[in-house]
Amino acid sequence: MQTSVVDRISAVLLWAEGVGILALAGWELLALLAGDTGSVDSSVALLVLTAVGAVGVVAFGVAVWRGRSWGRSGGIVTQLLILAVALGAATGAYADPAAAVALAVPAVLVFALLIVGARNAATSARRDAAGE
Repeated sequence: MQTSVVDRISAVLLWAEGVGILALAGWELLALLAGDTGSVDSSVALLVLTAVGAVGVVAFGVAVWRGRSWGRSGGIVTQLLILAVALGAATGAYADPAAAVALAVPAVLVFALLIVGARNAATSARRDAAGE
């Protein structure tokens, strides 16, 4: 199946998000090595989960690049989770609206691109099934 420009852009943005999450894991590792953690066990667990999440987001990007629907589905779920984090950053005792916007804007963009990609794939599949 040939992927569209929208799918390619979505894949690249998912890869960028995955690299960003991997950078967060590196930051967590540096904090752990510097002893700047309250609990070593919790820090190691968070580091592992962050690294696994980064690998997952990069895998979603690869799947979208290859035209696989599971990559778009995983990417959409990822964007919803990022939007939940952005909402948390915008509210509460330590609210930081700038950080919330920095998280939310790319998530909304990638979400919209993934939805457009899914619609394009469905239209293409319908055309192929009809023999056009």
